Amino acid sequence: MKSAAATGRKRATFSENYSSALDSYLTRQDESVLRQAYELGREAMTRGTSLVELVLIHQEALFLSLRKKTNRPRMDRLAPLGNEFLAEVLSPYEMAHRGFQEAVSALRRMNETLEEEIKRIAYAVHDEAGQLLVAVHLALANLQRQSPPELKSDFENVNTMLKQVETQLRQYSHELRPTILDDLGLVPALHFLASAISARSALPIRISATVKERLAPPVEIALYRVLQEALNNVVKHAHATSVSIDIVHQSNLLVCKVQDDGIGFNPALAQRAGRRTGLGLTSMRERVNSVGGTLEFDSSPGRGTSLVIRVPINFSEVKHASSHPSR
Repeated sequence: MKSAAATGRKRATFSENYSSALDSYLTRQDESVLRQAYELGREAMTRGTSLVELVLIHQEALFLSLRKKTNRPRMDRLAPLGNEFLAEVLSPYEMAHRGFQEAVSALRRMNETLEEEIKRIAYAVHDEAGQLLVAVHLALANLQRQSPPELKSDFENVNTMLKQVETQLRQYSHELRPTILDDLGLVPALHFLASAISARSALPIRISATVKERLAPPVEIALYRVLQEALNNVVKHAHATSVSIDIVHQSNLLVCKVQDDGIGFNPALAQRAGRRTGLGLTSMRERVNSVGGTLEFDSSPGRGTSLVIRVPINFSEVKHASSHPSR
């Protein structure tokens, strides 16, 4: 680890370089100094300097430079030049921010395309496969009428298996893209999902939600997918005896917390370089990031796992979304 003194010297050197470059630009408005300002901005980004810290460095450097120039008209002329210098320093941050926004927009479009494909597959499983099964039932009934009576029990067994296939296909179709999510919203869809998972795995799932209003469709879809993945992770990996989902509205945030009492895991090992990122954490984070939210998890061996999702949301927008009729 680097010492605090060494870190202090680095920061002092950057501040001194900044002050020197700013003073040069105020003295002689040279394009080469503006290029230096841009490089200082890149250096600050690489160091992890926040915008607030950078503005404070700029303010201090500007005041130091202006103190040397006591002529008031001259000071009034130099202030806009200081702003121009700062704008150039901040341009790498602006470019990085735009790149991030473009990446988030691309991710959102990709998720929308993926959801449309999931809807198409769900429709094919539910309707088209269902129609084929009806045709099989009719053909089987016709064949049974032409067969000897002693084969009746065999036909009944085949019919029973076909009905089981129908039930499974219907269940998979609803979980792929539950119509209840489009018609009634996130919370009813989660109750439906939890009921299906509990029936398959015998895992009790408790859902508590104080938010009853409809959310914007992209937010509902993103949260549903992330919570679906989280529950699947619990079933597959956690060896838990219970799991809870709590959804609350806090200030301008929608907060979803998933808590299980399973065996837990070591997050550092799960995300160690060279390992495949387990539990779908990367895709879950990307889903949440696409709607401007954050995802955090806390776990350790033998202590279960806690997953917290925070999505910024305007309460008036929530009401507005809920006022539209379901399609």
